[in-house]
Amino acid sequence: MFVDELCPSTEHEVLPRTGGEGLIQLITPDGKRRESPEFDDWVLDVTDEQLASLYEDMVVIRRIDTEATYLQRQGELALWPPLLGQEAAQIGSGRALREDDFVFPSYRENGVAYCRGVDLGDIVRVWRGNAHSGWDPYELNMATPQVIIGAQSLHATGYAMGLKNDDSEAVALTYFGDGATSQGDVNEAMIFAASFQVPVIFFCQNNQWAISEPVGLQARVPISSRAPGFGIPSMRVDGNDVLAVLAATRVALHRARTGGGPTFIEAVTYRMGPHTTADDPTRYRDEAEMGEWAAKDPISRLGALLKSRGVLTEALESSVTAAADVVAKEMRHACITMPPPAPMDVFSHVYSEPNSTLDTQKENYARYLQSFPADSVEGITQ
Repeated sequence: MFVDELCPSTEHEVLPRTGGEGLIQLITPDGKRRESPEFDDWVLDVTDEQLASLYEDMVVIRRIDTEATYLQRQGELALWPPLLGQEAAQIGSGRALREDDFVFPSYRENGVAYCRGVDLGDIVRVWRGNAHSGWDPYELNMATPQVIIGAQSLHATGYAMGLKNDDSEAVALTYFGDGATSQGDVNEAMIFAASFQVPVIFFCQNNQWAISEPVGLQARVPISSRAPGFGIPSMRVDGNDVLAVLAATRVALHRARTGGGPTFIEAVTYRMGPHTTADDPTRYRDEAEMGEWAAKDPISRLGALLKSRGVLTEALESSVTAAADVVAKEMRHACITMPPPAPMDVFSHVYSEPNSTLDTQKENYARYLQSFPADSVEGITQ
């Protein structure tokens, strides 16, 4: 895992831009390394071998995403939110974090979950309907997926206020999409973060489509331009450039750890798949747009750079593909062999402590289940 403590200790009050379209960009879409006086220092420690590791990460999470989509189409999952096309944004930022940093995701950050070491079965547990949540947030310092749009930004700011009160050097990072920036929760979170100068990073994956509405409908200026109005420095990074995302996240982490307060990062990327597997993007997107973004694919561009350096050999490509297949097989096995929850498990972990109202509901439900033949309902417990 790459951590920002390897980066320069000089103060960066930011936040410069380089590359095409006003974006921070270190690797061009055709796989060329672009020099950046402002950001090169932040990734000096990243060797070719580590770039190859980032490449493998992206291939693996794309394979996880593809397998989960297949599982949903086969009836094994109720729903799945694909991340296809957003691999660099998630891997670049996820690999910049330390273990003591805390992540507050939306429902699409399965790549970040992979970086944090979430069990493969736990990634799909909620989407299979097997549990209220997938994992213990405090074990991995990552909250479980938040489906309520933008709510996690408030949780992150509150957690960051606690970090500041505890004099901790840990940082809270929250992910959300472009559509969430129209929600009051995100704006309220930024107000509090700026007012109290807490160590939190607002990471917006601008994938161009808030379900079926284009980003231009709700944002007449770049989304990153909004944050300075709250008193929060911002960066606009090429979200399909894993090295640039890593650099930008390291800058923001360093600012937070050294008392610089919050930072807003807009990672400009593209959702190549549907919003969820219940969505049909062909109804609102045209093929020309898809083709334009396919040419900016995050895996292809890093692969091109590694090939030009003689790092991505046929042997390494085969090894990466094999590793991705193993992970996908493990996740599928964990999914389809997952024991179904007992009917009474619906009352588990609803409250931190027992209470009479829940006990009454539990008793009533147990009596209802007992009205069925004994062999038709399994796992009834009092």
